[in-house]
Amino acid sequence: MASSAKVVFSNAVIGRSVARSLPRSYSSRSTTINKDNHRRVVVASFSRGVQRWMTTYYTPAHEYCKVEGKVATVGITDFAQSALGDIVFVDLPSVDDVFVAGDSIGSVESVKAASDVYAPVGGRVLEVNGTLSDEPGLVNTDSEGGAWFVKLEMGNDDAAAAGELDKLMSEEEYRVHCEKEAH
Repeated sequence: MASSAKVVFSNAVIGRSVARSLPRSYSSRSTTINKDNHRRVVVASFSRGVQRWMTTYYTPAHEYCKVEGKVATVGITDFAQSALGDIVFVDLPSVDDVFVAGDSIGSVESVKAASDVYAPVGGRVLEVNGTLSDEPGLVNTDSEGGAWFVKLEMGNDDAAAAGELDKLMSEEEYRVHCEKEAH
């Protein structure tokens, strides 16, 4: 029996065969579609034939938080890396470190300045992007993709996690925030 998994792409729906024709970087266990720098994307797991939503939230300090289930992938936004200039060093926490929302989880240094990176949500560090130790400049070229900083496991209290996410900005709110900051 063939799976009927579909991926929402902008306002269209594409089938499994089209999704399979995407570049290999899109075709791991889950497929991410990102069009025109939109950060709200659909992730479909073809192995299970189920769709899951992955939503991105933003902080006023220019961190992003991509949430899928109870895992939040955290990094700095394109706006932040652009303001900082060439990134020359990234300091990250250790796996199993625990943070509450607002804690400093690391820092970035550029040719212009140094800046702390704050946890948009609380949680335990599941994974650290070790690539950034050797290639901090990746933040300048792929800040909201491959240059993520940490993956946090959000707490078991769904209401508390939802409350933390409610305090963050949507993509549209963040866009307006950046426009105001730029002027």
